[in-house]
Amino acid sequence: MKQEIVKSDITVIGGGLAGVCAAIAAARLGQTVSLVQNRPVLGGNSSSEVRVWVCGATSHGVHRYARETGIMGELFVENQYRNIDGNPYIWDLIILEKVKNENNITLFLNTDVHEVEADGDEQERQIRSVTGWMMGSERRIRFESSVFLDCTGDGLIGFLAGAKHRIGREAQREFNEEWAPLVADDITLGSTLLFYTKDAGRPVKYIPPSFAKDITKTLIPMKRVIRSGDNGCAYWWIEWGGELDTVHDNERIRDELSSVIYGIWDYIKNSGQFDSENLTLEWIGSIPGKREYRRFVGDYVLNQNDVIAQKEFSDRIAFGGWSIDLHPPQGMYAEAKGSKHMHMDGSYHIPFRSLYSANVSNMLMAGRNISATHVAFGTTRVMATCAVIGEAAGTGAALCVQKGVTPRTLHDEHLSCLQQTLLRQDASVLGLKNADPDDLARHASVQASSELTKLSLEHSAGVMPLTNSLGLIVPVSPRIEGLEFLLDCVRDTELTVELWSTGKPQNYVPYKLESSAKANVKAGDRQWVKVDAVWAPGQEQNAFVIIRSNPDLSVHLSDRPQTGVLAFEHGEDAQLAKDFGDMHDHQPVVEWSGRAFYRKPICFRLSSPTKAFAANRVVDGYVRPYAGPHMWSSEAMSVDSPEWLEFTWPTPVSIKNIHVTLNDDVHEDLINLHHHRTEFEVIPELIQAYEVQAFIHGEWKQVVSVTDNHTRRHVHQLDEIVSTERLRIVVHSTNGAPSAEIVEVRCYS
Repeated sequence: MKQEIVKSDITVIGGGLAGVCAAIAAARLGQTVSLVQNRPVLGGNSSSEVRVWVCGATSHGVHRYARETGIMGELFVENQYRNIDGNPYIWDLIILEKVKNENNITLFLNTDVHEVEADGDEQERQIRSVTGWMMGSERRIRFESSVFLDCTGDGLIGFLAGAKHRIGREAQREFNEEWAPLVADDITLGSTLLFYTKDAGRPVKYIPPSFAKDITKTLIPMKRVIRSGDNGCAYWWIEWGGELDTVHDNERIRDELSSVIYGIWDYIKNSGQFDSENLTLEWIGSIPGKREYRRFVGDYVLNQNDVIAQKEFSDRIAFGGWSIDLHPPQGMYAEAKGSKHMHMDGSYHIPFRSLYSANVSNMLMAGRNISATHVAFGTTRVMATCAVIGEAAGTGAALCVQKGVTPRTLHDEHLSCLQQTLLRQDASVLGLKNADPDDLARHASVQASSELTKLSLEHSAGVMPLTNSLGLIVPVSPRIEGLEFLLDCVRDTELTVELWSTGKPQNYVPYKLESSAKANVKAGDRQWVKVDAVWAPGQEQNAFVIIRSNPDLSVHLSDRPQTGVLAFEHGEDAQLAKDFGDMHDHQPVVEWSGRAFYRKPICFRLSSPTKAFAANRVVDGYVRPYAGPHMWSSEAMSVDSPEWLEFTWPTPVSIKNIHVTLNDDVHEDLINLHHHRTEFEVIPELIQAYEVQAFIHGEWKQVVSVTDNHTRRHVHQLDEIVSTERLRIVVHSTNGAPSAEIVEVRCYS
């Protein structure tokens, strides 16, 4: 046996998306990282071994402007560019390449950690080392670090270290959670196996194995949706084991799930009820995708009420948005639907105190094992949310090493540093502003070649009858003094329009009626009708405009999207209920669906000019939409002259690093595998080609040039320090959008 000792600043155990993002975040901040994974591939449940969709705050397009940024955002955008058809093996490679590109990470695949050395008493313990066995290589490796991250999902490392944890469901009275049981128990969500099929182009027979389950003797055909053309996560409901121990009974659970899959395929192929003659079973998973096991106890336990109220924690370091999504304990054999969902009105916050152990002083956790109740875990468990938690935990770990402090001390004494570091990395945090004193751009005056001040969509690409009420999100900056709509009218009638505030800045639902107005409409087609709805809220925010239903009217739809503008139709989202289960009563994000308006909102004109896209938005501190778009947008691009954004300082500044964050439309719902196919490889709103120029000795000199761009965030380290009073970003082309759009610019010496 080969015995080894590996020393690094940080050891991350678990190579799912939480562990991957944690390792990358820490490595980018200069710390050495050992990333230890017990499988031959990275990605955890999203890998080619399990093949689960990477879901997150967008909740399959339910939430608006909610796609994750930071490292998870980089993975989404790169996968879209290189793997538009969702090949699971290419997804593996994208994750692996992202890790290998970080020189500070040493990767240990096929290494199962099952020994932990820790000391101290029950109230305060410290991990000294963890030891793993590298399968196939006969190497026993001891990892020594000052900080450890348990990203194992099942929470094995913290458990062996003596970390406080929970398994199962809390009693309702403990956190006053509506969806908690009256009495605490050890029930968890079950595990799942998935399968793929393909059309062989000729008849293919199927003889089931002797252990295949006869599903006609179960409730499955009556209670679950079975379709011959579905694949993979469309069968998320093949779930079992919630009443067992999902770790210790893992083999039993896998065998039961496997028998049901072979039985479902027998039912599809041989029952005569499906058009499946040419279909063959291409792949079936061999590793159950676990949903739930241990959850560690941190300094704060996130609960259902925090999530639904979107509690604004002072130590927020990430956000989520997937519904609270709980499944019946009996899984696929239950009489109830496969899931029930409670959506919040928009993205919610996750506190840093839920990311470190209450009693193991040098351990952080990321992924599905963070400090949350079973009910709150119903939303934090999805992988894109686990990933952004991982980035926050990895960032926290790096700062702990740099400052020589524990995670608790980092929270108590250096919270601003943690949050500002996350913002500088473009991490997924809501409602925090850049306050970095070293960012020179914050102290510059900003102007542009042009600014989008007239907000309108005037070219029609079709009509929609006003059978149901429609909604329109527009930024209010600083006021609304009327709107116009392009309408068809069957007979003389009246148009009613209401202006609603949205409640929290990250929400895109009607919350409070602020103003309403009516307008008379004459019979006729393609007429612009003005409604004198007025609102001056006193602070910039979004307005949810409701156009009340009227069977005599039809609205025209635009042939292009507009950043900051979204459209909705009122009515329960039937597709969600059909595919995913029971929906909780009164969920505005479900009642107002935008599916019918994908990249084609309502034709409208805003009567008053807007300041929502002014040049100085790139230094207003926000890197995501939050009570408005928070970006500069030019007027329409011209082939004759480029658009530019210019920074001016009263005295020369020395610049060595320039950060440019572009608009990759975080409303666009991207995914890693096969839930849906987004037609374009590159987000159209992304700038394709730009250069950075510095005004030196009376002339503009190019210091940066970017072409064929398909990514959001760019950190340019100049060859030498530039001393200048003026800096320009010159935009030559986009990837299809009509305007140049930049979210943020930072400059450092």
